[in-house]
Amino acid sequence: MTAFDFRGMGASAPLSEAWSVGDYAEDTRALLRRLDISGARLVAHSFGGRVALKLLSAPDPPFSRALLTGCAGIPPRRGVRYRARVGAYRFVRRFAPRFAERRFGSAEYRSLSPVQRESFKKIVNEDLSPCLPAIRTPVLYVFGEKDRQTPPYMAEALHAGTPGSGLVYMQGCSHFCFCEQPERFNAVAREFFR
Repeated sequence: MTAFDFRGMGASAPLSEAWSVGDYAEDTRALLRRLDISGARLVAHSFGGRVALKLLSAPDPPFSRALLTGCAGIPPRRGVRYRARVGAYRFVRRFAPRFAERRFGSAEYRSLSPVQRESFKKIVNEDLSPCLPAIRTPVLYVFGEKDRQTPPYMAEALHAGTPGSGLVYMQGCSHFCFCEQPERFNAVAREFFR
């Protein structure tokens, strides 16, 4: 088993410049080459799913099968309230940029360094649905039925766009179904990778 921290995350060094999903995918591909790993089975969660979609849609994907849980990459549905908040942020930022940075955005976003914020914006604003039709590797999407970070409509879009993919909903689970019901999640994974 191989697990690693993406650059700028976990115990890895901070980023010196903003990265996109494509940058993370290329860095991951380079690491897999250095470790001489090919045809591996992949389990990826949330942001890791974004990177996986880029890698899986390439002509020479480095994985033989992929289980993507709580996979991000489909744009969220934005309502009037969200658009009003963004408009207010942009207006306030013109006159009081420091106040705007402290007052608007999620707690997670406000906790990021300036470079990480730029990466965050690049990453969350990229629609990865154009990658889906090119995926030929077997993919199983596993989502919690109560996931609010990557809700069921995103799971449906990923599944519908990925040829031959499967979709499993874990009842009673949120974004971290592998933690909430590890035995069931592991049983689903074992069956898929068997």
